[in-house]
Amino acid sequence: MRVLHVISEMGSGGAETLVAGMAMAGGSVGWESAVASGGGHRADALRARGVPTFTVPVARRRAAGVLRAASATRAAVRRFGPDVVLAHNVSATLVARLAVAPGRAVPVVTVCHGLADADYPGAARILRHTARTVIAVAGATAERLRTAGLPDPVVIPNAVFPQQATAGRDTVRAALGIVQDVPVALCVARMEPQKRHDVLLDAWAKLGGDAVLLLAGDGSLRAELAHRCTELALTGRVRFLGTRADVPDLLAAADVTVLTSDWEGMPVAVLESMAAGRPVVATDVSGVRAVLAGGGGIVVPRRDPAATAEALDALLFDPAARDAAAAAGLATIRCGHDPHTFMRSYDELLRAAIRGRRR
Repeated sequence: MRVLHVISEMGSGGAETLVAGMAMAGGSVGWESAVASGGGHRADALRARGVPTFTVPVARRRAAGVLRAASATRAAVRRFGPDVVLAHNVSATLVARLAVAPGRAVPVVTVCHGLADADYPGAARILRHTARTVIAVAGATAERLRTAGLPDPVVIPNAVFPQQATAGRDTVRAALGIVQDVPVALCVARMEPQKRHDVLLDAWAKLGGDAVLLLAGDGSLRAELAHRCTELALTGRVRFLGTRADVPDLLAAADVTVLTSDWEGMPVAVLESMAAGRPVVATDVSGVRAVLAGGGGIVVPRRDPAATAEALDALLFDPAARDAAAAAGLATIRCGHDPHTFMRSYDELLRAAIRGRRR
């Protein structure tokens, strides 16, 4: 089965991580995979490993941009000849639907990785007319789509594809200039409004002790957040690392990870942290709530710096609590987010979509 993934970009985000993992693991279930995207370091890595990649300009929700992206995706469809197109998120679905000629028996299947609350009604309207099947990465996301008018989304929880650190904890900390016994929290997230780094910085300012916060990611808010650090007198306690391709190494150096988003689907950053044995402090949103239900960290209210600081304090400075949460998180990953089960579920669904369209 030839599977073409369509996604806006292939940088460091969770959806991009998942696409890269699926493209590399596709052979285990009989896929030949390709990726059409606006590019990024994950696309470069896939290309280097022999996965066909096609460059598609980012649509950015403008009509002219959508048409340009659809034209480039149409060329990718002609060259690769997929049996099915797997579009990641709503804008990619619209682009893919315009790219696939109506007469061609190529179904478009959508993966909804997460939406802001206000975007669900519009997304449901678009997906009703553009996607053969819609996959939600969390039960809460599926329920929101149903409430907005989209019938029968399928839930397939995200998985964690194995990643190995290239260096040990001491080596990574030394490279970062961090003393070995200092508590370290890591946030892996784009510096965009959704991720609410401002809440995290306010929480960090309330936290006592000598802990260090690592911010891995970049985005439109970086300069503003750096200024906020200066205002809060956090310059020595917060490190801006920029976009990183070595997240497993950063996890090896960290004690805890943190995510203060306003909304998420089922964030891969949280799953990766748990798979690496690192407890998570994260806001009580959608798939985060579900994945931490069995332990693995502490869920805090959205936009609540005080509660976030309290949770960070509880895990960063209490090794016993940290070890217990880490063990619970590893158990959750083993039971519910295994990549082999994940790939089989996608394979069955995509093959069913192809059979349905051909009939």
